[in-house]
Amino acid sequence: MMKRQRAAAPATGSKARPPSPEDRRVRRTKQALSDALLVLMRQKGFEAVTVEELITRADVGRSTFYTHYADKEDLLQQGLDRLRQGLEALQRQGRRDMSGQPPRFAFSHELFAHVHAHADVFRLMAGKRSGAIVQRHFQRMLHDLVRAEMRLSPAAAPARPASSEAEAAVGFVAGGLYGLLAWWIDDRLRLSIDQVDELFRRLAVPAARAAAYRSPG
Repeated sequence: MMKRQRAAAPATGSKARPPSPEDRRVRRTKQALSDALLVLMRQKGFEAVTVEELITRADVGRSTFYTHYADKEDLLQQGLDRLRQGLEALQRQGRRDMSGQPPRFAFSHELFAHVHAHADVFRLMAGKRSGAIVQRHFQRMLHDLVRAEMRLSPAAAPARPASSEAEAAVGFVAGGLYGLLAWWIDDRLRLSIDQVDELFRRLAVPAARAAAYRSPG
């Protein structure tokens, strides 16, 4: 099994500029709203949460909320985007030595570790009690990660499948990952992170190899 890797901080030629007070205020505001969303989701589910409840709990003004987010769904999506960006960094790390090899799903161990550390949050996204909107956004994130991974270094194949076949392969693997996460969460995380990650790889890598994914065009 591939060892877990973490993305290194990007090197820069000059000293990074310290964040301004305004930058820090924006970050605190966004964090307060994200925290409020998670608390309210635990209490009543995403669908029942209102913007008024979010801004009251986060102690921010309505105009401030709409400066940063179009609606509560945008708040949810931006939170998942931050998670996806961190996992994508692991994918980029794995590109150097994947030529001619099937996908190795470099992001998966970190994803399972993150789920394990925040099980109550992910139970709201992938467990039996998750709502349709939350499921849709979470599944979209998994599809994006799997699609990027399967484009990195496909196994050699004699023929290039049609794009519909390629997308079917992405959907198959991403759907399996979502199902495995939901099962793991509902099973109270009884498998260790390493065990569930190894199980995912055993199931996903042969499927990706069989699909021999090629980007269309």
